[in-house]
Amino acid sequence: MNSPAAQRPKSRFREWRNRAGLVLLSVVVVLVLLELGLRAATGWLGDWHNLVLGARTVHNTTEQSRFMHDALVGYVPRPDGFRPTEEAPGVPILAVGDSYTYGEEVGENEAWPAQLQRLKGQRVLNAGVSGYGLDQSVLRAEQIAAVRRPSAIVVAFIADDIRRTEMSRQWGAEKPYFDFQGDGLVLRNVPVPPRPDPRTTLTFWQRTLGHSFLFDFVLRRLNLLYDWFGDHVRVHRDGDGERISCLLMERLRELQASSGARVIVLAEYDPMVWKNAQFSAEQRRLAQGLLACARQRGLGTVNSFEALANAPGGPQGLYAQWHMNDKGNRLIAGLVADALAQGTPR
Repeated sequence: MNSPAAQRPKSRFREWRNRAGLVLLSVVVVLVLLELGLRAATGWLGDWHNLVLGARTVHNTTEQSRFMHDALVGYVPRPDGFRPTEEAPGVPILAVGDSYTYGEEVGENEAWPAQLQRLKGQRVLNAGVSGYGLDQSVLRAEQIAAVRRPSAIVVAFIADDIRRTEMSRQWGAEKPYFDFQGDGLVLRNVPVPPRPDPRTTLTFWQRTLGHSFLFDFVLRRLNLLYDWFGDHVRVHRDGDGERISCLLMERLRELQASSGARVIVLAEYDPMVWKNAQFSAEQRRLAQGLLACARQRGLGTVNSFEALANAPGGPQGLYAQWHMNDKGNRLIAGLVADALAQGTPR
């Protein structure tokens, strides 16, 4: 027969288990009540769709209406791979880069390549593509230079483009990427697969917690939606993009030598640089490091930081929301025009 002393540990275990169960049940009830209350207060009580899937589906549909698949670089603008600029004479200048080159948040004639064209009186091809990593921009420059034979090539970037080289999928779109091979790079994920169906990209937690309006509300307040809503697949360690991007400057050196077109690498900056000192220091470090790699390989460089910082009225007046406005793009176009005219690195 078991003694009372032997029974006490089992009794204590059941007591703690019951308490833990009661606490867990209380937490669940509170979360359910908060979920229902928040939905009732905001008019979402009758809508329980998966918010992550909904956001990704809308983004996917929008992007497919703007861009078309490309087996080398992932995707390019419809209908012909360029953002339109007015007709102009002469051998063209080629501009490649991300959304800052494409000219998000402004009209096609306000993007800096269009403004550069008016300053130079020479055709400028705007081959910027929103969401591109630096790897895609370099591949795009090689791709177009072989066909259009430009007189100069401007490769523009923001520091986040360096991080994007660590990904094989960015914002739901498959992309090429480079692996290290010896002292150089080897291209991977080419031909690039088509953009995947958003329904196939959700993790277990996104499939479950994605239905929670409360969870979405908290993430929004904490500014943590980038990785929750964004569909990104990492293939390199955080920080490897710096080395990859530096090695990509060697490809640009080879392109400059083979095409005869002068290559200029242009550093631009997103508006958060002017709002957060720690973020600003890191973005400047990344940009300066890449520009140093470019100069070491005989490429022209333009660092727009000082010109933006010293702009009349302050740098904040040069942005729409997340991208340059007409005034900001005019400043960038002037810097590039000066660099092309001087023919020396800056």
